[in-house]
Amino acid sequence: MTAFVPERPAPTDRRDSAERVPAMAARFVPHRDPDGADGGGAEVPRVGRSRGGLDAFGPLTRLLAEDAVTDLFVNGHRAVWVDRGRGPERCEHPFRDEQELRELVVKIIAAGGRHIDEAAPCVDVRLGGGIRVHAVLPPVATGGSLLSVRLPRVERLGVTELETHGFFDTVPIASVASLVEGRSNLLITGAGGSGKTTLLSALLALAPANERIVTIEDVAELRIEHPHVVALEARQANLEGAGEIGLERLVREALRMRPDRLVLGECRGAEVRELLAALNTGHDGGAGTLHANSLADVPARLEALGALAGMSPTAVARQAVSAIGAVLHVVREGGRRRLANVGRFELDARDRLAVVER
Repeated sequence: MTAFVPERPAPTDRRDSAERVPAMAARFVPHRDPDGADGGGAEVPRVGRSRGGLDAFGPLTRLLAEDAVTDLFVNGHRAVWVDRGRGPERCEHPFRDEQELRELVVKIIAAGGRHIDEAAPCVDVRLGGGIRVHAVLPPVATGGSLLSVRLPRVERLGVTELETHGFFDTVPIASVASLVEGRSNLLITGAGGSGKTTLLSALLALAPANERIVTIEDVAELRIEHPHVVALEARQANLEGAGEIGLERLVREALRMRPDRLVLGECRGAEVRELLAALNTGHDGGAGTLHANSLADVPARLEALGALAGMSPTAVARQAVSAIGAVLHVVREGGRRRLANVGRFELDARDRLAVVER
């Protein structure tokens, strides 16, 4: 099937945005693969991912080189799992014993410029090509060394490809595209692995080419097909405990870069205060993601993060209602991801944050 790539609209005055939205949304015509929309029929893994950034993974390289693999988990030397988009599947383990696995974990973490041992048994690193690695050593990991690897997709999925795979079956792509075109501030929510980052990357690609997008992430994952993207990534402290640069500070730095769209890859702490403040001071068209199990859980999650920043529930509610134009909730069911709900924030009778479906 030949993918349809929508034309990027020519920059025009924002005053005629209302007239341009229907025209933009109309270009996204649903496509369906005659053999099935979810793309889950292929059983033979295709090896095609470049091995250049995978050398540090030793015996795991063969699995990670498969195009379809998005996650790999090692739970002790006897249990290796991969996710090819249909949920974790157990694989034959390549390790003789725990010592061999531990040596590989140390090598992988060192390739990311960090050190792991009993004194620092839990470490996050990012390797070349956007590969994320999290490792935990015994005795914190009681069943043996743990390794979690998240790989970026080989291809960058745009809204047309997502539509083809049924991502917008519940919520039409036209309505979502109109939010981007109308420069609504968006909060994308969902559980881990539900497709929040994939959706955010695809939507940001719809922004006009003359807009400057500044992204802030704990670990860089966004892959945006856009000519003007500035990416900032948080930095962990070194072995002496110095040099840390957190998301909270990066939000403040990003505001000095004159962004047309300010994007926070994931709200997970006190940085939510800076994000809400920024989106309340004329920075429209921004976006962020948030872990939440359902649309109804989003207000409680925001209140909890606001509390970390010293914000009262009322303050969080008033800031969120003013700053966030729409909440997009994504789910993963049976290995298939889709946009399930679109909501908006409002104040309830107690002056607390509530969310209702649009």
